[in-house]
Amino acid sequence: MNNPTVVTAIDARGVATVTLNRPDKHNAFDDTIIAELREVFDALALRDDVRVVTLASNGKSFSAGADLGWMKRMAEYDFGHNLKDAELLAGMLKSLHELPQPTIARVQGAAFGGAVGLVSCCDMAVGSERASFSLSEVKIGLVPATISPYVIKAIGERASRRYFTTAERFGASEAHRIGLLSEVVTEEKLDEAVETLVGAILANGPDAVRAAKDLVACVANREVDSALIEDTCVRIAHIRVSEEGQEGLGAFLGKRSPNWITKN
Repeated sequence: MNNPTVVTAIDARGVATVTLNRPDKHNAFDDTIIAELREVFDALALRDDVRVVTLASNGKSFSAGADLGWMKRMAEYDFGHNLKDAELLAGMLKSLHELPQPTIARVQGAAFGGAVGLVSCCDMAVGSERASFSLSEVKIGLVPATISPYVIKAIGERASRRYFTTAERFGASEAHRIGLLSEVVTEEKLDEAVETLVGAILANGPDAVRAAKDLVACVANREVDSALIEDTCVRIAHIRVSEEGQEGLGAFLGKRSPNWITKN
């Protein structure tokens, strides 16, 4: 029996780990894997018991980006089929980007092309010192179009202008400097660093964490006007009177742990 190319595991704490499992192909993805990832992300978005989502991969590379066989098929497609194909990838990336749970990319090795998009879609990304990146599309006469909204958000317009056009390969320290990686650690410390972020998230109110992520999405790049100010006031008022908000405030004032903290 063949091993699945996308493996999903959810532990007792509500931590979901989605793993690309194609190490012999450097976790390159094609239209089938894109569809599998979309299905997984859409399913996780509906689960209230899942509190954190980690995106990882098995093997030496995080992901080589597009699979060669898939690229060969795309080269033979007409405009309509290429548009449909691009829309499938764009839909998967949007699903990952809009997950209500916090997302963490665990980057142990090379991430090229579309894989940079996967990392950029996550809220946080921890990379090992041997992680490397390349927006390599222009090398073969293409552009990183479908991943561009997320990569530009992650690394900014200035860095995007450089790496979109040069296709340079850059390392973990540069990825950290431009904002693609949140943190860089040794390979031996990678799981520990991811777990530290997971633990920090799990210590917080589950509903508040989701609301905080949505707050960033709704406030970012908006003009600070009366409508935005009113929206933020409504948000805090709603969460203060919510069951979780009342529990959190009561625990803080009563100097006790809130009920979402589980004691070992």
